[in-house]
Amino acid sequence: MNGSDKAVPQRIGVLGGGQLARMMALAGLPLGFSFDFLDPAGDACAGVAGALTQADFDDLTAMQGFARHIDVATFDFENVPASSALELAGQLPFYPPVKALESCQDRLVEKQLMRQLDIAVPPFHAVNSRTDLLAAVEELGLPCVLKTRRLGYDGKGQAILRQPEDLERAWQRLGDAALIVEAFVPFEAECSLLAVRGQDGETRYWPLVRNLHHDGVLMLSRPGTFAPALQASAEQLAQRLLQHFDYVGVMTIEFFLREGQLSVNEIAPRVHNSGHWTLDGAETSQFENHLRAISGLPLGSTAMSRPSLMFNWLGELPDRARVLALPGVRWHEYGKAPRPGRKLGHATVVAADTAELEQRAGELARQLGGAWDGWLSRL
Repeated sequence: MNGSDKAVPQRIGVLGGGQLARMMALAGLPLGFSFDFLDPAGDACAGVAGALTQADFDDLTAMQGFARHIDVATFDFENVPASSALELAGQLPFYPPVKALESCQDRLVEKQLMRQLDIAVPPFHAVNSRTDLLAAVEELGLPCVLKTRRLGYDGKGQAILRQPEDLERAWQRLGDAALIVEAFVPFEAECSLLAVRGQDGETRYWPLVRNLHHDGVLMLSRPGTFAPALQASAEQLAQRLLQHFDYVGVMTIEFFLREGQLSVNEIAPRVHNSGHWTLDGAETSQFENHLRAISGLPLGSTAMSRPSLMFNWLGELPDRARVLALPGVRWHEYGKAPRPGRKLGHATVVAADTAELEQRAGELARQLGGAWDGWLSRL
């Protein structure tokens, strides 16, 4: 170890032990880092890549013991209680900052922050009662989307309201929680921007990613298809957020694109499913750059190294041998037990040029069968 490395943390603690933590560790082991994970599940899939502490996120005794073994802490799951994050942040460096975690845990707080920073978001209305719900629908019109303010992800905790009779059904299902209604956006595309900011304020951006969701869950992601002007616009909006939080690490911003303009759907203060293509298609992956940022190392290039496109595996894995028989496919399995709707892995298709990428992705979609061909045609 040379003199310039003396202050670099060597043991990284991650709150959460899912696939994002696992891929973080797999990216960090070649850099000389070791990893500890804290997760309520004893079979958390990141456990193969480091020491796993099984404990609830609000178990402060376990959190204190966890802190004694690590040099810096991060998280792979933004629903970690802010109180637990504050407990760790009071004992050692904790990135991204707790204020970013707190803001992104509540959709209403997040939307209010966007307005404060002059960042466009779809119209919204807080809902705490049936009366509020009726007022929200009166103001925003139908269709609109009713969402829980906390804990919803991958389409969970939300309902599309298309006609008046949907309101009562949605209220019966979601009304026990604090809610928000958002105007329905007839978008032309969904996209996301991944940014990374170091401790010294250096900031880099990966190419804007075009995403396709099905039932609220990401199915396909393709970077590098948007015009430079839209990339620049997304980066300007991201810069406001990064500076506001004095952010360190990777941040993901999900956008709706309509009539050439971006509006923010939501923010994830962490590495993200739509950035998995960076493992095979970028000079430096989102996972490696997140670790570089939180440990104080120089950031790596975020340039796209070759055309790529990501397929997400949900509920069950396709036949691995048949998929890997196709050219240009990179397989990533998370080591999780199959369950309907569960993210089990992904594949990245890579190629020398756009035409070859589309041909290879089409071959994979046909191999998978079902709706994949139709989804791919919409990307």
